[in-house]
Amino acid sequence: MKALLLFPPCWHPLMPHLALPSLTAYLRGEGIEVTQRDLNLELYDEVLSRHYLTAVVRQLQREARAQEKDHARSAAAAQECSWALSEGRDVPGRIEQAKAIIRSSRFYEVAAGLQALLTVTDGLRLASVPYHPATLHLTGYDSPFPVDASGAILAAARTREYNLFYDYFARLVVPQIARDQPDLIGISVTSDRQVIAAFTLAHLLKEAGVRAHITLGGKMMTCWRDLWPEKLSLFPFVDSIVLYAGEVPLHRLTSALAGDGKLRDVPNLIYREGSRIVVNEVAAPEPVNELPLPDFQGLPLRRYLVPATVLPISASRGCYWHRCAFCNVGYGESARYEEKQADKVYAEIRALAERWSVRHFFFSDEAVSPRILKLLSRRLLEGDLHVHWTGAARFEPSLDAATLQQIARAGCRMLMYGLESGSPTVLARMHKGIDLDVARRVLREGAAAGIWNHTFFFFGFPGETRQEAEETIRFFRENAAHIHSVCTGTFLLERHSAVAAHPEAYGVSRITHPYDRDMPFYYDYQAPWGVAAEEAEQIESDFLDTLPQKERPHLYYHDIYRFLYASQFWHGEPLPPML
Repeated sequence: MKALLLFPPCWHPLMPHLALPSLTAYLRGEGIEVTQRDLNLELYDEVLSRHYLTAVVRQLQREARAQEKDHARSAAAAQECSWALSEGRDVPGRIEQAKAIIRSSRFYEVAAGLQALLTVTDGLRLASVPYHPATLHLTGYDSPFPVDASGAILAAARTREYNLFYDYFARLVVPQIARDQPDLIGISVTSDRQVIAAFTLAHLLKEAGVRAHITLGGKMMTCWRDLWPEKLSLFPFVDSIVLYAGEVPLHRLTSALAGDGKLRDVPNLIYREGSRIVVNEVAAPEPVNELPLPDFQGLPLRRYLVPATVLPISASRGCYWHRCAFCNVGYGESARYEEKQADKVYAEIRALAERWSVRHFFFSDEAVSPRILKLLSRRLLEGDLHVHWTGAARFEPSLDAATLQQIARAGCRMLMYGLESGSPTVLARMHKGIDLDVARRVLREGAAAGIWNHTFFFFGFPGETRQEAEETIRFFRENAAHIHSVCTGTFLLERHSAVAAHPEAYGVSRITHPYDRDMPFYYDYQAPWGVAAEEAEQIESDFLDTLPQKERPHLYYHDIYRFLYASQFWHGEPLPPML
């Protein structure tokens, strides 16, 4: 039995996602032959190459001479084409050096690093021009096809036009897979920005006559778990859907495909049987303490667009708080929280550090609990293991000065906090469980310990007034000396969140979505009071306009770049404040 696990575009190409290495480790431990491929990274590496971008420029030049598309090209598309044939023409000659700089310590330099990132940004813009208005970014993909409508997904997967993935998959990926002849192909879809690529790939594999069983899993598939029984039209593209944690279901699926069992015996599986969709029972996942060490064998770790390799790791499954009204905890993936033993997390970090010669780790947990932070940091210090790490955390009273100093000595270089609001009233409506006095202290004492404080907050939670939004801005400014970076946003009503399940309890009078958007994961809504969505966006925009330009803006572009930048400071050296 040969299994091929694929991570499709589009996701950031800065670090491998933890899904494939976790599944690969489990299946290999069960004796399954597994190949894993980060097609997202492979796509970015191909697109951001001199030969690819040169071919794009030549294609656009031919079309311009022949005026093949002038009658159909929109004004915006014509403008992008004009840019590509003027300013964009020199990008292919600079792209390889730009990637080399990003993959080296020169990325931290002011001029060289910024220019390299801008060149990569231009390269992605150039690569997108033939598929306008589809747009490829360093952190994802904007599709002209709505990804919350099954009809649009079907149309996108079958067309070359506006679909950046179609030709790439057909030319390079599908022939390779056809030659390898796997028995099972698993495609992990963790984001809505991967949906078009995932179904395009599945369609092309079927069209090419690849006889493998194709299954889709990941958070987006779980998000739509209640909708799959009505989506028979999508099943010619795939053979099955795996919900929730995939280790045991994938193993049982390989056994069924090998003749040892039936599809009906595979837990968490949804599949087509004739003209109906069968939904199997959901089984409890394997205990996190019994899961094997993630296996990154086969992934080209040195090709990610970072100056130092960062590996993902986890200390828990689910969220230990699990009460925030706006959150769906991994698209409703798991309401059950389970934590690894600190000794196991320590052993995994040490094993991965030695196996792959890395010293930077990114915890993918919803929030790393204070218990793990304390026990793990103590174990890291006892083991004299010199690594740098980051993760999400909550403003908890137990994160006292001594604890923050301990985790900083143990290699914690950045913590990411979901503040969400600086208004006590809004925080109470969110069920956030944050005391703002505790947040102030943790920020102050964390900064003093040498930990980079990154905070998230957003505007427009249902019922939030203009005055309450201003309280959030005031909190930020009053504590700016201890905040090193921020990520802002506006409220989105997500599928499986508490607000979506009980809108009346949060002042939402109506939830809507277009009739043809039959696979929603965000909803439109109406609330009788509070700032409207447009006003919330204006508040955010006005706030961002007040922030000063940073000397090294490229290092603030993404969490992973911020983490690596924070790791450049000696322990105890002052960190640059946001303001």
